Amino acid sequence: MKVEDAVPYVAMVIVQFALVGLMVESKKAMSDGMTNFTFAFYANAITAVILLPSSFLIHRSSTRPPLTFSLLGRFLLLGLIGFLVQIFGYAGIQYASASLSSAMLNLIPGFTFVLAIIFRMEKVDCRSASTMYKSIGTVVSITGALIVTLYDGPLILKTLHPHSKSLHLHTQHSDWLIGGLLLAIDSLISSVFIIAQALIIKNYPAELFIMFFYCCVVAILSAATSLILENDLSSWSLQSNTRLIAVIYSGLLGSAFQVTVGAWCLRRKGPLFVAMFHPLGVVIATAMGIIFLGDAFYLGSLLGSMVIVIGFYSVMWGKAKEGKLVEGGQKGLDSSNGKTPLLQTHVQEPPLVQ
Repeated sequence: MKVEDAVPYVAMVIVQFALVGLMVESKKAMSDGMTNFTFAFYANAITAVILLPSSFLIHRSSTRPPLTFSLLGRFLLLGLIGFLVQIFGYAGIQYASASLSSAMLNLIPGFTFVLAIIFRMEKVDCRSASTMYKSIGTVVSITGALIVTLYDGPLILKTLHPHSKSLHLHTQHSDWLIGGLLLAIDSLISSVFIIAQALIIKNYPAELFIMFFYCCVVAILSAATSLILENDLSSWSLQSNTRLIAVIYSGLLGSAFQVTVGAWCLRRKGPLFVAMFHPLGVVIATAMGIIFLGDAFYLGSLLGSMVIVIGFYSVMWGKAKEGKLVEGGQKGLDSSNGKTPLLQTHVQEPPLVQ
């Protein structure tokens, strides 16, 4: 393998480390007193500042379609959906461990497949092997999510921090259940986000420009919601090094880095290549959660994560068999209604947290 051929592989591994690191940092910041609303505001505001010059440099006016009120309305709707994705995601991370958060993200392909059928963006043939793989994979993924959320099982690996709340089984199980439910809702909304993003990019192929507007809308909604619902202004403070580091990390690596590198890998190797690295985050999240957050590791987490990963790969395998996810993302089957295949467009799954 040539050096340049290995770059996308290395880049996607780094992206997974960056995403899991963001989960760890965001949980530490919210444990330090920040709320999910204030954290989302700072993270998206920083990302918007970064994307403002880069989006205009990469997508110049001569090649960028003109903005219309209809497009601005779609950007606003995309930002609203993204706001819900981030708020539910951050809330889920606050209750759950990093390993559970990463594992639940693997529900997104299955949910996306179901929604794509509902919106007639996926062709279903009950006699084809690809439909069977995708359908079984969706059911298996949801089953794995139920296992990892509802079943603890014996303790496999003890926490490195003796005073971590992970040792308190009753409290941990209650938080685990709430966190799992929030992350499942987050995965469902993320699937809606992917479909909305695919439809917008089809008419306005300027990814960074769309992400700039998206981050602006999420930042504004997060700030407004925090000021209306929360009376404690101390959650806005960045005097704590824990909060400041987490916010900077989220702005630089949680969104800007992942969007740029992920889109580059997607154009080079195709959507299937990008998606196949996602289960690696489960392993990374488990290790980092135990080392840095003092998470305990239970048999239910191991079994559930394995089931989710199996379901994830089944859905992706079905897509590959269908011929829609070919290398480079430039070639695919034409759907019967003339629409672009959902995962054929240059769309990256939104990270749980950005």
